[in-house]
Amino acid sequence: MSPVGQDHAQETGFDTTRKFVRVRGERGDGFVEFEFAIGETELFAELILQRSAFIAFCEDNQVTLLQGDKIVKPGEEDWSWSLHDATTARFKSNQ
Repeated sequence: MSPVGQDHAQETGFDTTRKFVRVRGERGDGFVEFEFAIGETELFAELILQRSAFIAFCEDNQVTLLQGDKIVKPGEEDWSWSLHDATTARFKSNQ
């Protein structure tokens, strides 16, 4: 018997056992803002946890930590923003 998700990964090329975290920032109140992805780094959820909970989350999920910004391909700029980008940069200049 193979581990959970291994058969699906072999059939589809989408490996649900691979998990990724990219830290977007750490706030002064001790919360860590980060992106969490499963299988592919391009599709992620934005999460926020207290530092101790963030460390436990990463250990529990055996994540791979990512560094640096995303690579945006030409023509994909309008679809490549995140909620974090919206609150910190994208719409701030329009106010």
